[in-house]
Amino acid sequence: MQYMLLIYEPESAYKGEAGQASLIEIVGKHMALSAQMREAGVMVSGDGLQGADTATTVSTGPGGAQTLHDGPFAETREQLGGYYLIEADDLDAALGWARRIPVIEGGKVEVRPVMTY
Repeated sequence: MQYMLLIYEPESAYKGEAGQASLIEIVGKHMALSAQMREAGVMVSGDGLQGADTATTVSTGPGGAQTLHDGPFAETREQLGGYYLIEADDLDAALGWARRIPVIEGGKVEVRPVMTY
């Protein structure tokens, strides 16, 4: 079964000189984890996303009317920063990989099964 591992972190943590140093460290850890996932045969895909300030949201209202909004859909302290799409035997296996994803303090990883049609 496929699982999406969605990575949420506050983008502000990567601002400034200290933030850039943290980003370089975290990216290195992601590269190592990606290699481990490929070696284990669970990696389907994964990437980081550009900042939330680059997002555009399409909102559908009554009668199907659509409007465009700058920014991400949800207004939260954390932004969706990247994802891994993996193939795992079950939720416990997916959670095992999710726990290994490097995030800064306060970061979160959401694990969701993918609906395949």
